[in-house]
Amino acid sequence: MSSPRTQAARRTRIIDALSSRSIHSQEELRAVLADEGFTVTQATLSRDLVDLGAVKVSNGDARSVYALPSEQAGTRPETAVEAAPVGLTRLARALHELAVSVDHSLNIVVVRTPPGGAQYLASAFDGAHWGSILGTVAGDDTVLIVTRGVEAGAEVAEAILAMAEGRAGGALPRGGKQ
Repeated sequence: MSSPRTQAARRTRIIDALSSRSIHSQEELRAVLADEGFTVTQATLSRDLVDLGAVKVSNGDARSVYALPSEQAGTRPETAVEAAPVGLTRLARALHELAVSVDHSLNIVVVRTPPGGAQYLASAFDGAHWGSILGTVAGDDTVLIVTRGVEAGAEVAEAILAMAEGRAGGALPRGGKQ
């Protein structure tokens, strides 16, 4: 997969880096970005971190690390297939309020909503950072979800149904690779 060198792509990479490893300084983050072809100034990186809401928090070993708002409760995701707690809560609430039906075929999941609800629901899926989900596409009343692998479609559909009905166990199923 290739990514354009845009502000959105850079910020997405910053989110990925902060979510998947301990970053102790802006200089360390700049090096990670440079390894991936993003050359940024310290001022640009500072603006990105402020706009993303990243702050430094203690990680328990006397060194502070950058964390995103959903990680500040002290629960950094152990793997990329776990959702951030805030994102998961928003997704479960949105599904409970908006899901009309859920169906799947291999690695495709289709969630129907009332008219006008699909964009909000797709945004909630994107914010949950669910590792089994490759991406979402929203229409007016339909969210199309592409999962990572054939088996993931059925698992994701079942988990979506459980969240919509309020019987989710508090974590997304593991599956797929990020």
